[in-house]
Amino acid sequence: VYQQLHIPHALHLKPKLLVRHEEQASGLLPDELGLQALIEYLQISPEHHVVAYDDEGGAWAGRLLWNLHCLGFEQTSLLNGGIHGWLAAGLPTSSEQAVIKAADTLVQVDLGQSEKYRVKYDLLRQMIKEDSAQLWDCRTFDEYTGLRLAARRGGHIPGARHFEWSTALDRQNHLKLHPLERTRQNLQNAGFQLDQPVVVYCQSHHRSGLAYILGRLLDWEIQAYDGAWSEWGNRLDSPIITGELPF
Repeated sequence: VYQQLHIPHALHLKPKLLVRHEEQASGLLPDELGLQALIEYLQISPEHHVVAYDDEGGAWAGRLLWNLHCLGFEQTSLLNGGIHGWLAAGLPTSSEQAVIKAADTLVQVDLGQSEKYRVKYDLLRQMIKEDSAQLWDCRTFDEYTGLRLAARRGGHIPGARHFEWSTALDRQNHLKLHPLERTRQNLQNAGFQLDQPVVVYCQSHHRSGLAYILGRLLDWEIQAYDGAWSEWGNRLDSPIITGELPF
């Protein structure tokens, strides 16, 4: 799609640069070298403001922004509606390969605050044991209940409530986000407490990339479990729940 048309001067980024594979987990945050390679590829300087978009409603774009937040760079925005919204507005496009201009100074990776944005497996297990985690499963309902398998075992993390990521998208309006107040009400109706911290997950922290951004837009204190169900469901020692209820 990028080769056919894109926003003028937009850089093309392959999703594989955003994730690290480790045993069962397929969507982990890259290590420091991987994140530095991401910065070097995009040539992000401390003075830049990164605007991310995609063609699917914002999942991969949100994942990019989450990576940047984890490495200490927060001057970011998500283009609402992505390329679909851009085209609908009649704005110009290009089919030319963008030339990356070298930045004088690159952003330095600083993972010192990364735990503000992510939760690892062991910590999440402890949070569940202490009943101190509010969990948001943003996969499909069939994945949540365990009807559809995408790992050794199906189901959801104990206590997780379900709200599919794409529910926040308006398919009649070029995949733009529904009004935030509508989504806030829908989340509350699903049992979420938006005044309490939440951990979001999907299968590989792809779809939850948009859910993470959505949480921030709602002023929700949100972290992502990037091990996601690919890690949790493939491990044989993880507690799981099947069916429609959190527990």
